Amino acid sequence: MLENYTYNSFTLQLEGFNISKESTYPMFLLLLFFYLFIMVANMSIAILVFMDKNLHQPMYLLFCNLPFNDILGNSIMVPRLLVDMLKPPSERFISYYECVVQAFTSHMFGAMSHTVLMIMAFDRYVAICNPLRYASIMTNKMVIKLTVFAWGVAFVLVGILLGLTVRLSRCRTLITNPYCDNASLFKLSCENVFINNVYGLTFTVVLFTGSIGSIVLTYASITIVCLTSKNKSLNSKALKTCSTHLVVYLIMLLSGMSLIALHRFPQYSEYRKICSILFHILPGSLNPIIYGVQSQEIQRFLSKLVENCAIKITNIICT
Repeated sequence: MLENYTYNSFTLQLEGFNISKESTYPMFLLLLFFYLFIMVANMSIAILVFMDKNLHQPMYLLFCNLPFNDILGNSIMVPRLLVDMLKPPSERFISYYECVVQAFTSHMFGAMSHTVLMIMAFDRYVAICNPLRYASIMTNKMVIKLTVFAWGVAFVLVGILLGLTVRLSRCRTLITNPYCDNASLFKLSCENVFINNVYGLTFTVVLFTGSIGSIVLTYASITIVCLTSKNKSLNSKALKTCSTHLVVYLIMLLSGMSLIALHRFPQYSEYRKICSILFHILPGSLNPIIYGVQSQEIQRFLSKLVENCAIKITNIICT
């Protein structure tokens, strides 16, 4: 595929996946299945939390940020990717503005995954380390503040990241990725991108240091409380909620770090492309399963819902 050198073109070309014709439809159906599952599962969890008053607790209200983030992050990227998979590589065009929006949403998804899990870690810390003060600390106002913090920090960090890229002129038109991200966008420029690289590195270090640091401190404090406490009920509750949170965090962290590392090795471009898709698909698919299975409240609500539906169906059949 030849790359055109057109200055400041508003029409870009997506390289996409280099897959055979025989593999196109199986991959399309697999990706479509995951996308539909992500939409249905995450929407269902969010609706359940808002419908059941028993779930109107800080832990679940903060968790609702994850389904919204998964829905937003995948809705902007996956449908476009599905359409492009059915097109020949020479016809995979995208406008510059759409590309910027896609890149912004993609990085918001990644940053939000970190900030939401940080505020959820704070909630678990208060619940386990300060249980008597939990109700007075985790008020509705605090939940709103933590939610605004999570979205606000991510928005500012990503806004600056993309703002530094948008200011650059462009001399290339080929996006060497299945979808647009910041690195693909500033690689279109022939200008000096030193500032972009410095801020990109700072952005990554601040986000990863902040999230990893908060998780380590939180779990260290929780571990100390559990080791010094003889309350088996407290320890069991801590193990259950924290293991769920930690599994989700590790999945998100490993997929994100793999993607960042592979960006530094052009020879592994196809692996990077696959990893970039998994970065969206894996957390979005696993989050509702992990939290849904672990939460007794959500399980009870689903059981009641299924039971009521079964009763109504039985009544309709009998009448």
